[in-house]
Amino acid sequence: MRILVLSDIHANLPAFDAVLADAGTVDAVWCLGDVVGYGPDPNECIARIRDLPNLICLLGNHDAAALGRLDLSSFNREARLSAEWMQGQLTVESLSFLSSRPEREVTRFVTLSHGSPRNPVWEYLLDTHTAWLNFDHFDTTFCFVGHTHLPVAYFAQPDDTGVEWRLIKADETVTLKQRAILNPGSVGQPRDHDPRAAYAIFDPDALTWEAHRVSYDIASVQKRIQEAGLPPRHALRLSEGW
Repeated sequence: MRILVLSDIHANLPAFDAVLADAGTVDAVWCLGDVVGYGPDPNECIARIRDLPNLICLLGNHDAAALGRLDLSSFNREARLSAEWMQGQLTVESLSFLSSRPEREVTRFVTLSHGSPRNPVWEYLLDTHTAWLNFDHFDTTFCFVGHTHLPVAYFAQPDDTGVEWRLIKADETVTLKQRAILNPGSVGQPRDHDPRAAYAIFDPDALTWEAHRVSYDIASVQKRIQEAGLPPRHALRLSEGW
């Protein structure tokens, strides 16, 4: 069984389409949130994802901002400008899709959340201590998260005294032998200094996690970000993956 796990599309349709083409045929799609925000294609990305097979799609913080569920003062200035633009762009159909997204899902032996199992919409898992504390907030063997835009894994130590952190390399296959929190990285705005769109394939039968990267037409997205009047930084960072 092949499950496409992705996150943080961020309204970047060329990156999203490149991932779908590269992943090929899958049995299900699990999106860990933030379909919108930052990029120029929010409605197009929502239209694309809603038709994917056996879809689970969570609510991310930028999705929540689009719905007016978050105070935009909690965002930095550029993210706030992007969110305000997005609120003026989304169609009734797009808003309806986002409003029906859950903050958290539990399927088989995997918990899914955008930020963390402790705070599904907003908390960032950026260090081993925070990750270790979060292992107490899910009962399944694995938890898949997004939000940080980094393809990483946190593995629980057998003696339950801490976690091991690892950056998962492109085209690496990891056999999952212990409790873990895994992040597929970002489709639309990577931040690990690799500008290629990131995603993962999870096989729940073989218990494997395949990390993948795929190139896309970054220049075309940058051009439309600029034409939309969105913050220039959101275009510049795509070239270097930061």
